[in-house]
Parts: sequence; structure tokens; C-alpha cells
Amino acid sequence: MALDAETLRQLVETVDRFARERLIPAEHQVAETDAIPDDIVAEMREMGLFGMSVPEAYGGLGLRMSEEVQVVFALCQASPAFRSLIGTNNGIGSQGIVMDGTEEQKRRWLPRLAAGEIIASFALTEPEAGSDAASLRASARRDGNCYVLNGTKRFITNAPRAGLFTVMARTDPSVAGAGGISAFLVEAGTPGLHMGLPDRKMGQKGALTADIIFEDCRVPADALLGGVEGQGFRTAMKVLDRGRLHIAAVCVGIAERLIRDSVCYALERRQFGKPIAEFQLVQAMLADSRMEAYAARCMVMDAAGKLDAGQPISTEAACCKLFASEMVGRVADRAVQVHGGAGYIADYGIERFYRDVRLFRLYEGTSQIQQIVIARNMLRDAV
Repeated sequence: MALDAETLRQLVETVDRFARERLIPAEHQVAETDAIPDDIVAEMREMGLFGMSVPEAYGGLGLRMSEEVQVVFALCQASPAFRSLIGTNNGIGSQGIVMDGTEEQKRRWLPRLAAGEIIASFALTEPEAGSDAASLRASARRDGNCYVLNGTKRFITNAPRAGLFTVMARTDPSVAGAGGISAFLVEAGTPGLHMGLPDRKMGQKGALTADIIFEDCRVPADALLGGVEGQGFRTAMKVLDRGRLHIAAVCVGIAERLIRDSVCYALERRQFGKPIAEFQLVQAMLADSRMEAYAARCMVMDAAGKLDAGQPISTEAACCKLFASEMVGRVADRAVQVHGGAGYIADYGIERFYRDVRLFRLYEGTSQIQQIVIARNMLRDAV
């Protein structure tokens, strides 16, 4: 349900203030400890941030996409680790249930996800199935009133803290590709579900990922998402459009933070007797960053509006994700350049963002996958 303009403004302002007053001061601690403080997690729960996209009927805020991205713009003025914690509850961890879950599955899981009582995790990627996700090998064999899951999932966001996993597994080995894949809702702690060690990553400390291993993991038949076999991959693809827009909005928020920090530093840092902001080559870097961030923001808002209107946005979502993720990488690189030596030193935090944003060109579909999606859609529509 759409919020009225004043309520949305208040929500965005509240999140913006929360990011500035609580999250940004905690960034260094999160980077050092690779963990988000419990008191901040509790505040995020109280604000309803875990349930932004969950329908009101199931305890969420029920934000439309055009509203959600505005909240994300504000939240992502801070380290992306904070957004990552709530990301799967609002995206691929809940939206598959919203779109294709049975009513019983919705009643059971969505209120708990919206409240942040449990953290969701989406298990699709495997050691031999990344961009070619339809080639996954994890299996789910029907055995009476249960399914038996076997296989390994890799780079699974929030896995170490998750309470619920949406797991993609092949239920029909005779069907190659996407058609034989189903989705299952698997609770943490289920016998046969094992967790790997948290991954040591290039960036995004505090955003935890790990392998998940299934060894004869038995789940009840009603854990099958939607109660229908062979629909799992289709569900994942439907969820991706919203997820790609969400990630594009994350990139915009981070870019705007980096631009603000770069402008402030350029005004303070003096060389040759004046602030470096007065040098035209520095101004050119700032201007290019502002131009690209503005373009990405406009793209995201346009695509979000089309999604809210019920229009298909596969091409638009891929365009947004591709442009925004590449854009924020360029903005981060310019931010390091504007800061000079200080940009390379950890004390200023700029080098941390430089490493953090590199991931956005990889997950939710690499930049190259986005190019393929866009081109294929163009060629299909031209026929």
C-alpha cells in the first residue's frame, strides 16, 4: 500500500538521521570486528527495516518499490554492511514467499521476517553454478512425506546468522536446465544442514557469507515453496528484477555519500596556498561523479515507478543494476583520487568503500550477465 507523501518523507528523514547519527559512527567498529552491534540490530528491527517490502497483512511496511528505493538511498549513506543485514529479508529471502508461497507459508514466515525475528538467506549459487545458475547440482529427492536435500551452496549472504534458507535444488534430474529446479524453505538447525566457516572477503566486513552443505537433509514436503515442483528457478528470476533495482539504489546511496565526503575534503585540503576544490581538474572529478550518480538515481526512480505500475521491467532493472554498479566503482575510484594519500589510508574510510563497492558488479548478476539480459530482451522485442 502506498504511503502518503508526508509519511514517506518522515520515514526517509528518520532513516537518514539514523544513518548519520548511529550507523556512520559505528562503521569503523563494524569493519574491525566483522560484526554489527546488537543494539543497532535491535534499532533496525524497531524501525521496521526488516519488513519494508513485506505486505502489511503479514506485519511489514508494505512499501512500493518507488518508496523502498528512497529509504535505501538514505540508509546507504552508511556502510553497505548495514543494508546487507536487512537486504535478504526485504528481497530474495521474502519476496519468493510473497510471490509464490502458499498461504500457510506466508502466515508462518513473513511476520517473523518482517519483525527481524529471523534472518533470511537465499541459497542458489554453487561451486559450479554461478552466472549459469540453471546448471545447479544440489538435489532434492522425494521420500514419502519428506524431501532429502544434498549438495553445496557457496557465497551465501547472511548464512552464518540466518534462521531460514530458501534453497534451490533439482527435484527432477531428467529435466536439464531450469525446468527441474524447485525451491525449499529450510530452517536453520535442520539435521543434515551444515555451515561452512565465514568467508574472508575483500570488503564489506560485517556482511557475512559462507558455504552451506546439505548431507541427507530431510525437510517436510510442505517446505516446498508454493507446493509445486519445478517452479523454483522461475520464482528466483521473478524476484531478481526487484532485487536488481534494490542493489542499484544501494549503489546510488553509497555514491552520494562518497561525493559528499569528497567535496568536504576538497574544501578543507589546501595545496599551493588554496583549497584543492578550486583546482579545475579536481572539480572535473567531482562533477563527473555527481552527474553519474544523478543519472543512476533517475534511472532507479523511473524503473521503480514502472514496476509499481505493473509494467515488465526486466530490461530496465538490468540497465539500472549495470549502470549503477559500474558508476559507484568509478565514483569510489575518484574519491580515492580526490583524497590523495589520505584516500589510501584506512583512517579515512575511503579505501574501505573502494573495496566494498567492488562486489556490486558481481552479485545479483554480474555486469556481463546484465549486458546479456539487456541485449537478449532488445533482440526478442525487435522480432
